[in-house]
Amino acid sequence: MSTVIDEIRKLVGETGVLTGDDVTARHASWVRNTPMIAAAIVRPANTKEVAAVLELCHKTDQSVVPLGGNTGLVEGATSTENDIVLSLERMNSVESLDAAGATMTVQAGLVLQAAKDNASEAGFMFAMDFGARGSATIGGCIATNAGGNGVIRYGMMREQVLGLEVVLADGTVLSSMNRMLKNNAGYDLKQLFIGTEGTLGVVTRAVLRLRPELRSQNTALAAVDDYEKVPLLLQQLGSALGGTLSAFEVLWADFYDAVLDGSDQHAPPVSRGYPFYVLAEARGGDQEADAMRFQGALEEALAAGLIVDASFATNLQQREAMWAIRDDIPNLAEQLEPMIVFDVSLPISVAADYAAGVHERLRERWSDTYRGTTFGHLGDGNLHFLMTVGSDDHDEHQAVMEVVYSELQPYGGSISAEHGIGLEKRPFLHYSRSDVEVAMMQRLKNALDPKGILNPGKIFL
Repeated sequence: MSTVIDEIRKLVGETGVLTGDDVTARHASWVRNTPMIAAAIVRPANTKEVAAVLELCHKTDQSVVPLGGNTGLVEGATSTENDIVLSLERMNSVESLDAAGATMTVQAGLVLQAAKDNASEAGFMFAMDFGARGSATIGGCIATNAGGNGVIRYGMMREQVLGLEVVLADGTVLSSMNRMLKNNAGYDLKQLFIGTEGTLGVVTRAVLRLRPELRSQNTALAAVDDYEKVPLLLQQLGSALGGTLSAFEVLWADFYDAVLDGSDQHAPPVSRGYPFYVLAEARGGDQEADAMRFQGALEEALAAGLIVDASFATNLQQREAMWAIRDDIPNLAEQLEPMIVFDVSLPISVAADYAAGVHERLRERWSDTYRGTTFGHLGDGNLHFLMTVGSDDHDEHQAVMEVVYSELQPYGGSISAEHGIGLEKRPFLHYSRSDVEVAMMQRLKNALDPKGILNPGKIFL
């Protein structure tokens, strides 16, 4: 191992390799603040160095764990003392922005917030957005096919990527830096690497699709007294707002109450006591006209009985206060320590029945210690649970996961909506993928990484 690390130092320089205390000073994951374990953290400065490192690791059968912003929730970047962690944190530049083509070419280590800021400065918007925007990297977003707040309108990360540069396990550089919306010249090879969690190749650069910066933003928090009205409200708002609806977040009362109880920083925009709350947002091109239309849509929903109360944000401070309730996961993490996080998807029509079944089964088994909250980007069928059973025991957590994931199967749901499989969800993949599908994934893995050095053990064995 020391010989390989010495050889890597020759490729990336002394500052490109961290060992010993410099490794353990970093956290293993966002959820658990335990020290990172790895033989070394390698930090190449460019694609050429990434290729050289992977070529060496391939020749020496050295396992490599790609690392982005380390904001994942499924142990997708977990490493061992025998692994080399490959971090692209030094590759964090915006290389170019094409205003005419509405594209931005970036390095994979660029932080999401920086990508959004650069796009905004040029009069554009990069549509990907979620709570960890200040830490997550573009490469990590691509590797996990990230979702977030705007999927209902703009789609997953897959829809934001036009081209990729990827280094394969043997050091081969695949450059498919397409800048066009339409390109049907053979296989769309970038799709092989989006959402595959660094198991087939390491993304080093990307061409991102930009959208025009929108001129209006209207936000409201509404209370709903019956879940059957939630899908109807989604349909009604989508129709009334003429395609400008960009976020539709649903907060169960257990989430809303826990956030408000856990911090004196929040004031309830809408009275407590209702079973569901919808945070809706629309973005358009005329603030005055769009605000009137948005308010009209809310009044229409109120008259139809789809909502029973609502608060419309009349300024940026009120909007941020509404989103702060939705995004205050750190507050809940303190209340639900040790917290277990879930990210699943299923048809919106059955989400409430599914959630109720999960909570009921968990309360039956952990009647004295179970506490849980429910929320999600329900506009795209994405549901999250934050919960605890009062124990950090591995077997206890596995038992909780078995409940959450097995309950999905009758509804045809997915055990992962936007965070991937990693190590954590690997034992439960069969609830969402058939044997034939898993076998095909394995064939792709064997073809592109025959020695199995890239992110070993993730998704499947």
